[in-house]
Amino acid sequence: MGGDADGVRVRRAGPADIDHLVAFRALMMTEMGEDVDADPGWRADAAAWFARRMGQAGTFAAFVAELPASGVVGCAVGTIDDHAPSPRNRSGLRGEIANVVTSPGFRGRGVARACMGALLAWFADETAATTVRLAATSDGEALYRGLGFAEPRDLVLQVRVAR
Repeated sequence: MGGDADGVRVRRAGPADIDHLVAFRALMMTEMGEDVDADPGWRADAAAWFARRMGQAGTFAAFVAELPASGVVGCAVGTIDDHAPSPRNRSGLRGEIANVVTSPGFRGRGVARACMGALLAWFADETAATTVRLAATSDGEALYRGLGFAEPRDLVLQVRVAR
């Protein structure tokens, strides 16, 4: 895919990267205050989800960043969700970005930006999505705004369903 001056190489993730993707998800969730060890079974569920979604190339993409001496140091994951068409979105397809994560020792070196560039190119070149969403942390907000992300036109709310 590409690289930068620091030697970051970004490539599409494959089955051999599932453990990395799960570990990055756990890191992201931990940094967001989630107790990832409260129910360790979620990791197997996440691994199965990544494995299943990798077979759906038209609606799922994950990109990992590698450094020659360090291996995989970051990732970005995107999915396509199918919604009812509207005047603003005739296909009904909407992109969602998750798991934009860089290992702590490699932050500030363009890893997340490189992964996001590859993921945004996938959305633009290989999907019909007209809108791409993400939930930003304060650490990632400047990067995302620099890539053109802004508040949606509509107020977005959510509710957690009690089980």
